[in-house]
Amino acid sequence: MRIESSVSAISWIPSDAIEGMPKLPFDLGIVRYDEPPPEHIEEGDLERLRAEDRFREANRLAAWIEIEDGKIVGHGYEGAGLVGPTIFNLAKKDVTIPGIAFEVLRQEPGVQEGAVRFVQTVGGRAGFPAPRRVTGRPYVRIHSATAWTTLALTIRADGSSEHELVGASTFPRHWIYDRNGDLVAKSGTIDFKAWYREAHGERTPWGDEESDAFVTAAESALEREISRELMAGKMIPERRGLDPDEVLVEQGAPGDELYLVLDGVLVVDIDGEEVAEIGPGAIVGEKALLEGGRRSATLRARTRCRVAVIPGELIDRQELEDLAATRRA
Repeated sequence: MRIESSVSAISWIPSDAIEGMPKLPFDLGIVRYDEPPPEHIEEGDLERLRAEDRFREANRLAAWIEIEDGKIVGHGYEGAGLVGPTIFNLAKKDVTIPGIAFEVLRQEPGVQEGAVRFVQTVGGRAGFPAPRRVTGRPYVRIHSATAWTTLALTIRADGSSEHELVGASTFPRHWIYDRNGDLVAKSGTIDFKAWYREAHGERTPWGDEESDAFVTAAESALEREISRELMAGKMIPERRGLDPDEVLVEQGAPGDELYLVLDGVLVVDIDGEEVAEIGPGAIVGEKALLEGGRRSATLRARTRCRVAVIPGELIDRQELEDLAATRRA
């Protein structure tokens, strides 16, 4: 009997994720940020999304095991890595520069009793020059920094499987899809400055270094719909930055604002107990608007965070009630 499973990662550049001088081409419209990837992917979607310049890299780890008389007698990798192009809008003409894909790294499968673990790294860099100062020798690099994801997939003889984002570059954003193609998790933090200076040479999986990834659960489909409406609208929300351990709102305090988490991870604390972690894309603060104007929990930054501040009157009350219902479900 053959048992197959898979996990995929899509790496993309969300709006306002780039800082400093490298942001200039984006502000001028020469290069654009990526649209958020879909919430569900089917076979063949990754090739289509790459052709549409919708992501920077995609890592599809697919694998199989063979079972006879309840024992594992064979196993193997499938799947692939994809590196997207970059489209420049120059003098009313689009110029497409292919990305540079690095060798796909696959560890020797880890065979255990009743299970096999597969690990795959996919990454590369943009094809255009990006001169910059970097940490360590050679101190200046001409080509762009390296982006990657490392996925793990464990397939068991009973037909079950589980996946993990083992490591990833600190830029761009990484979204994770399960064997059914559903969005289930995402990297919680982006650190463009560190990535721009440090992700080169030996400081990548093709050298001798991996970067741990801070992973959070994906937000609800309703939150994604509301956040897209807000960010696509004419209103430009106030941005607020938080340092680690800084408090965004205090339990019991009055409040009439909502917050959209743009980057980083917030801890939800109720009566002194941590009850949840919330990552990018989540909308928080709705209970104060629905339940008497007082904050029902303390929100504290686990990592460096950026949030968009949204006046409560801009959100439809029914949407707020639906959002609160999804949190209770």
